[in-house]
Amino acid sequence: MGRAPQGKDSAQASAQHRAQDRAQVGMPGEDLAGAVATGIRPSEAQRRYLERGLTQPGGKLPLFDRDGREVSRKTIESCVAHGWATPWVHNPIKPDWLVCRLTVAGYRVLGGEPPPEPAAARGERRR
Repeated sequence: MGRAPQGKDSAQASAQHRAQDRAQVGMPGEDLAGAVATGIRPSEAQRRYLERGLTQPGGKLPLFDRDGREVSRKTIESCVAHGWATPWVHNPIKPDWLVCRLTVAGYRVLGGEPPPEPAAARGERRR
């Protein structure tokens, strides 16, 4: 078997391939709102979890499913990694619980629009 080419040119080519891979796949925590439009869709479990936030104030996502079972941490973390959910509040009583809310990308992947921000959140004053 032959060896892979060594030297400056192969290092540059490898760096270019890694950059292309990152651009196609996306890195954890990266906003993938643009990627949503290109076909990344939630799995059935992710969709069930995200849809529950559509009817909650602020898009709050549940800790438990409709049957009372805890939502899988893997499901929650994958929604965060795709940019559909974001950690919201820290629960000091149960610090291992990940309380999240829908992001703009989360509303859009479900086919909806996020609710308008209240005037106080935008920094506007009441007259």
